[in-house]
Amino acid sequence: MNSTRKTAVVTGASSGIGAATARQLHAAGFDLVLGARRTDKLAEVAEPLGARHHQLDVCDTDSVDAFCAFVGSCDVLINNAGGALGLDRIENADEAQWRWMFEANVLGVVRMVRGLLPALRASDDAHIVTIGSVAGVEAYVGGGGYNAAKYGAHAVNDVLRLELLNEPIRVTEVAPGAVRTEFGLVRFDGDAEKSERPYAGITPLTADDVADIVTFVVTRPSNVNIDYVAVKPRQQASAKVFHRES
Repeated sequence: MNSTRKTAVVTGASSGIGAATARQLHAAGFDLVLGARRTDKLAEVAEPLGARHHQLDVCDTDSVDAFCAFVGSCDVLINNAGGALGLDRIENADEAQWRWMFEANVLGVVRMVRGLLPALRASDDAHIVTIGSVAGVEAYVGGGGYNAAKYGAHAVNDVLRLELLNEPIRVTEVAPGAVRTEFGLVRFDGDAEKSERPYAGITPLTADDVADIVTFVVTRPSNVNIDYVAVKPRQQASAKVFHRES
């Protein structure tokens, strides 16, 4: 790696927002270290960018530790790995799904920050960015498990900003609304019809729309911290309020 360039670490980089962010950060001049569970898909993203890459499951402490040992220097950490499972009401809650959402969205962030904080502290201008969700500040029927997880990630980010205030480490949350990625396929166990329903009658965000904001945030002057960015399609007013065209 070129020692004059900053190094950005992106989790969940094998597709969607993570992959788009990797491409845009590469174009902005960052060296990259990419992690994801699906190593074949990860390699497809990483190799054209000349990025280092390593298997990573943020739900597994040993996997996170191995990944962080592989990383080396780190100036920017993009906590993108996470996701939702199901859309059940709380009375029908599937505890296994809730447990995975908490592990991926909350403890995954905690594990990555804990593992890379020494490297971030060694940078004279570090930045932690977590991809949250409007579901982390706005509840909706059927969103109980995902709401709880993303509310938790939102709180972790806010606490980090307080705890690291006396250090040259910025902390940002980027919270998208409706984005068309593989998110829906994961949430609905591969059911393509169900995964497309949230986008009916609207033009959703793309992964590149979110990646563009992440890249903007991390390329601001070092004295500028953008705490929180909520980004939604023009036709979305809140987590569950849309203007849908017939």
